[in-house]
Amino acid sequence: MAIKGNPGDNRSRGPASIFIVAGLCCFFYLIGVWQRGGFTKGDSKALQITKRAEDCSILSNLEYETHHGDQHGLVDDPKLKIKQFEPCGEKYVDYTPCHDQMRAMTFPIENMNYRERHCPPEEEKLHCLIPAPKGYITPFPWPKSRDYVPYANAPHKSLTVEKAVQNWVQHEGDLLRFTGGGTQFPHGADAYIDQLASVIPMGNGTVRTALDTGCGVASWGAYLFKKNVIAMSFAPRDSHEAQVQFALERGVPAVIGVLGTIKLPFPARAFDMAHCSRCLIPWTANRGLYMMEVDRVLRPGGYWILSGPPISWQTNYKAWQLPKEELEEEQRMIEEIAKLLCWEKKYEKGEIAIWRKHVNSEYCSERDSRVNLCDLSNSENVWYKKMEACVTPYPETINSEQVSGGELKPFPERLNAIPPRIVSGSLTGVSVESFQEDNKSWKKHMKAYKRVNKLLDTRRYRSILDMNAGLGSFAAALESSKLWVMNVVPTIAERDTLAVIYDRGLIGIYHDWCEAFSTYPRTYDFIHANGIFSLYKDKCKSEDILLEMDRILRPEGTVIFRDDADILGQVKRIVSGMRWKTKMVDHEDGPLISKKVLFAVKRYWVVGDNNSTILR
Repeated sequence: MAIKGNPGDNRSRGPASIFIVAGLCCFFYLIGVWQRGGFTKGDSKALQITKRAEDCSILSNLEYETHHGDQHGLVDDPKLKIKQFEPCGEKYVDYTPCHDQMRAMTFPIENMNYRERHCPPEEEKLHCLIPAPKGYITPFPWPKSRDYVPYANAPHKSLTVEKAVQNWVQHEGDLLRFTGGGTQFPHGADAYIDQLASVIPMGNGTVRTALDTGCGVASWGAYLFKKNVIAMSFAPRDSHEAQVQFALERGVPAVIGVLGTIKLPFPARAFDMAHCSRCLIPWTANRGLYMMEVDRVLRPGGYWILSGPPISWQTNYKAWQLPKEELEEEQRMIEEIAKLLCWEKKYEKGEIAIWRKHVNSEYCSERDSRVNLCDLSNSENVWYKKMEACVTPYPETINSEQVSGGELKPFPERLNAIPPRIVSGSLTGVSVESFQEDNKSWKKHMKAYKRVNKLLDTRRYRSILDMNAGLGSFAAALESSKLWVMNVVPTIAERDTLAVIYDRGLIGIYHDWCEAFSTYPRTYDFIHANGIFSLYKDKCKSEDILLEMDRILRPEGTVIFRDDADILGQVKRIVSGMRWKTKMVDHEDGPLISKKVLFAVKRYWVVGDNNSTILR
């Protein structure tokens, strides 16, 4: 099956000149038409679109530089030379700075330490632009992207060979086709999920957030969207190249990660469900350390699914070609650790077993005397913190019926309901009133964004990153089945709000933006950067943060910066040397507000294009 109308390398010429003269609203419009129509050099549509561009004037009265440049120094001084960033070499098209293969091999193999984050020191950081591979095109809109990925976007064949009999992915001409199969679901992900749903209440909003450990190409997470369940999937960057990259190209939330020696970058009691399908994690190693870490991030009342070895070893050990004695001992130990964790086994059939974590400690009074309990106050202090062989205690309850930590409403009602952690007052500085006001403000901001960027309500943007998510109200205001938002809470943020984001039925992760994100290049269609440069002022270089944003943003991807005017002036100067088109506009409350909004679009270019970063 061939891709028709692939613009290929021609996309960096011809219609690109239209963008320079168009208003940004037209810029977004052009991208939408371009992607639907598939512009090629000399396309007759170009004349029609040029005419549309000339007629656009929505932003003509919002030229912030014209009215305020002299006050804030935003008008470019011709004496100040703008730094031009050159493209990196072709070998860097899939560069993941903190998961670089060569650097990884210098770290200990024990407990998967070498697969964890190991970021380059300052002197080894790249200061160039990561190119897209030749022939790169915009991914198909969801849900087609779930099943088809342009081969040029992730030209890797190893999984099509190594997992050929397991029906993961097939290479068909210009496409990679993901059939929805997997090692543990030979009848397809839908059938597998339906079997789980016979035990776990999916589809009614009770189970909303899921964690997929060792996710492969994330077909489980991809098909869970049908149940209105959103999964955070992760897998290491290992010998099965491009697993997480494939997941992201398909439009499925995923990060590069591993259960190794440090804690997962998620808060306590985040997920309604956790899943391992032949994820090759040694669950019984280190006195059950990894099961204890899953327990930390699993909500009271949440479910843990384990499929594959050693479940039902009695009937499968020959097919698995594994010693039955080892499998028997492994399952016995898993059952024992699960009991210590206060998980009740609910189901075992075939190669699938499901446990449910009790809703409070009343059901496991013996546990506390048999395990080492963690310090509950440190349950969310996880960034680069070593895993501990201890069990995270339940928050206190007043009776055996109460859900520890607070009961959540079903999704989507829980999206705008007051999160239990705010009701209880456990999040210092955030009241019920301030939460509601935050929600109201971001709905207002979103309306203003959509007036400028008409594509926000379309299928143009599937994967969205909020770099400074706060209470998650940006994602809540944008909530749609067409997209998902990765909500990042910076490790230096004034308040740790990630648990509240999960309470709302959203997903997210902790991160320090002085380092590279745990993802492949060209991951996100849209990035929202609210106050991020004010937050990191004097912490690390704005240039480094912007280069990382460029790495993880798709060609023709969009960024919205929201920050103080003087800071955005500096940002605008840097990105003008990065092949980005920008437009500054006033705050929606008027020109007297010091905060402004900078819209940007990353220009399309691929490896081998003209090395100049100057827009022509």
